[in-house]
Amino acid sequence: MSLPTSRREFLRYAGSALLCSAAKGVAARPADVTVHIGPISQEVAPGFVYRTTAYNGSAPASVIRLRQGVPVTVEIINTSESDELAHWHGLSVPVAIDGTMEEGSQMIPANRSLRYTLISQEPGTRYLHSHAMSSPPSLDRGTYSGQYAMVYVEPKQNPGAYDQEVFLVTHEWGPSLVLQTSGGGEEGEEDNGPVAMLPESTMEVEYDIGSVNGRALGHGEPLRVRNGERVLVHILNASATATQRLALAGHSFLVIALDGNPVPLPQPVEVLQLGPGERISALVEMVNPGVWILGAVDDNEREVGRMGTVVEYAGKTGDPRWIRPPNPPWDYTIFGERAAQVELPAEQVLPMVIDRIAPNADGIEKWTINGEGYGGTPTRLHVGRRYRMAFQNHTDDEHPVHLHRYSFELTRVHGRTTSGIRKDVVMLNRNGLLEVDFTPETTGLALFHCHQQMHMDNGFKKLFEVI
Repeated sequence: MSLPTSRREFLRYAGSALLCSAAKGVAARPADVTVHIGPISQEVAPGFVYRTTAYNGSAPASVIRLRQGVPVTVEIINTSESDELAHWHGLSVPVAIDGTMEEGSQMIPANRSLRYTLISQEPGTRYLHSHAMSSPPSLDRGTYSGQYAMVYVEPKQNPGAYDQEVFLVTHEWGPSLVLQTSGGGEEGEEDNGPVAMLPESTMEVEYDIGSVNGRALGHGEPLRVRNGERVLVHILNASATATQRLALAGHSFLVIALDGNPVPLPQPVEVLQLGPGERISALVEMVNPGVWILGAVDDNEREVGRMGTVVEYAGKTGDPRWIRPPNPPWDYTIFGERAAQVELPAEQVLPMVIDRIAPNADGIEKWTINGEGYGGTPTRLHVGRRYRMAFQNHTDDEHPVHLHRYSFELTRVHGRTTSGIRKDVVMLNRNGLLEVDFTPETTGLALFHCHQQMHMDNGFKKLFEVI
């Protein structure tokens, strides 16, 4: 069979290939990419050993490398005891292989395998992870588990203006639910005047320890560099719930890509912020010899949670040093075009009003979009039409919002116009406003949700149907 020549034809072909191989069950030749889902024990640090489910025997799995525009066969072999969903985060793939229950993607049954063909036209950092739901009090599935891997799509042309390329993935271990109380001392209104509001108890997720590439700060191999090197660092936040603010003591980052997509205006920063699911690519000039910490800006997360890794120059020894960096608010717009006139008009605005339903006695809060919980008829969209999602966050929580199967362009971020920044996850600030544009190119269902697993599992999601 000859491969289709157009992108749209190939995507239809990929979906057909999935159904054929699922029906026949036997592959004709070895797959280009094989992902084994199975149980492991991971030692994050001495005394911190966790039983989890992972890809290819480690968490994170080794980087999965694809090539831009080149079709590959993928075989996913599930040796765990649970049915699974593997989501190709950031790739424009058919619904059948996108890896979500909501879109009706193909499950990978326990002790079975699934084989299909995919192609990526988008170079840069992507992300493979479980899209299973996790039901409290058990926090062991989905992004709480060890099922995560950086996916790197090699561009057709790579100038290679660096000496070393490094992939770093952050994750937290030992999640547990903690009942936190807030709201005491506040006042409400009744007909007879102000009354004291009762404190509210909410379940929040806390962790034992953090890791970079599966090891806690001080317990993994250091990142070894040489004086004068230019190091290209790709960082993925593979957390289920936690936002990370990271710095490399004594150095700065020249941010060149967000979520795998080159930014219009690369800018130097001292602190990187990544919500769950976000990726940043940055160049670091190694011009400050010593032994340094690349880690969480928050002292508790770095010193107690051990979120970080050591960067060691050749010929240097001693205890790794930390220097507290300036910690300004993260601002996406510094990487985008600032001229308002380059902004393309949207053909239709989609209001996205985010509200929270206060928790019941179990402490689990629920979420609504435009006053509705998840379910009902998907919102219908049309191929080739430019849409603008206009977010209004009416809550005191930050939300890393994510759209499946398409990237979006940031157009207004908390009052600031911008253009040219393409992402698939963006942080919606507390009580913030945000506008993003996207143009669906293929038909089928597309899931939108908060990438904070607790929020997604409790209603923070919406389906679009593209026709």
